[in-house]
Amino acid sequence: MNDKYVSPLSARYASPEMQEIFSPDRKFKTWRKLWIALAETEQELGLAITDEQIAELKAHADEINYEDAQRREKEVRHDVMSHVYAYGLQCPKAKPIIHLGATSCYVGDNTDIILMRDALDLIKRKLLNVINELAKFADANKDLPCLAYTHYQPAQPTTVGKRATLWINEFMLDLEDLDYVRDSLKLLGCKGTTGTQASFLELFNGDQDKCDQLDPLIARKMGFDACYPVSGQTYSRKVDTRVINVLAGIAASATKFSNDIRLLQHAKEIEEPFEKSQIGSSAMAYKRNPMRSERIGSLSRYILADALNPAITSSVQWFERTLDDSANKRLSVPEGFLAADGVLDLVANVVDGLVVYPKVIRKHLMAELPFMATENIMMDAVKAGGDRQELHERIRELSMQAGKCVKEEGGDNPLLQLIADDPMFNLSLEDLEQAMDPKKYVGRAPYQVTRYLKQVVGPVLEANQDVLGWKAEIDV
Repeated sequence: MNDKYVSPLSARYASPEMQEIFSPDRKFKTWRKLWIALAETEQELGLAITDEQIAELKAHADEINYEDAQRREKEVRHDVMSHVYAYGLQCPKAKPIIHLGATSCYVGDNTDIILMRDALDLIKRKLLNVINELAKFADANKDLPCLAYTHYQPAQPTTVGKRATLWINEFMLDLEDLDYVRDSLKLLGCKGTTGTQASFLELFNGDQDKCDQLDPLIARKMGFDACYPVSGQTYSRKVDTRVINVLAGIAASATKFSNDIRLLQHAKEIEEPFEKSQIGSSAMAYKRNPMRSERIGSLSRYILADALNPAITSSVQWFERTLDDSANKRLSVPEGFLAADGVLDLVANVVDGLVVYPKVIRKHLMAELPFMATENIMMDAVKAGGDRQELHERIRELSMQAGKCVKEEGGDNPLLQLIADDPMFNLSLEDLEQAMDPKKYVGRAPYQVTRYLKQVVGPVLEANQDVLGWKAEIDV
């Protein structure tokens, strides 16, 4: 096995559950379920199909004779007809009615929809668990002040928990998109060669009512509410675009999260989990590289690029169908899901093991807080008898002086001492230091965390309690 290429998505990143969804077994067993559903429906609508034939089909539904199908495909160069042939070998009585009236897209396209729906369900389960763990992290750290950034420059303080709600909100938006797309999926049904159902109009002797019943009956047997009302031979490839765009949204959210963690780990404020025997660098033994977060960004970039595939494919479908979608779909859809699955495993693993360093966080915040506290200091000085306009100008001058000390001389921030030494302010260093409680400068952050988790996140998690509690396992 070591002399052939194996996709890293299977070997390193995607879970066994997601790999099973897109496995040959799941695919070809679904084909057979669809053939059974078609035969049952045609029998119900009056075609001469016996109970014995359907029973024979069901008896061999999970026994895929791959060698027969592969041998036949080498001869006829057609995967669907090769599996019709192989199924017929196992079911000689049912052989004449397998795939009756259908085209290849009956099994191919309907199976693709079914597998995407199942894969979205797995993605949703993992996404909900990521949100759940992030919610716990946000709640635990809602009162911990930290330096906030705009333009990656120090800005007004926030809290670690409030920052985590920004990550949660991205994933909540993805969850909304996922639910909408997943719930809007429909089967192709059995539309025929150009979408006109001409073969079934012939089979049912021109009975329009029976043709109308065909798709709804098949849909219900396969667990769907409906089929797409109109199509060519295939369902619109825009459906694939919508599905993979959900994955791209998750990839974007995961990248934003992982980039923030990488920056915070550089600052030594928050770190992703680092195992006891983990090696950070082959050369620098002391290093603790954020390899999980880097991998999240790396795989997410693949998903974002992959989302172009179904979009382009959708745009170049000619008339009722063309086959230049086939090879691309075999790659872009399953591998997009495998990559997204791996990304969510990594995000869940990182969130579950985040390490927070409050003392470092406070140190960085206190180095900048004097600048941010100047408005409050100025108000205190006005209360002590100062002139607001003159104080504003003087604080500006002292802030420039303090900034020069920090940036050019490498010293600690001397702004508080400079203000205390200036008689214009009439404030002691002790007075100024009392104003340096970081919690005075985080605004409504703790309240916003509590309110957001209770009103927005909580109800979603409560409605999905049955899927919570999953823990991701990272192999490498």
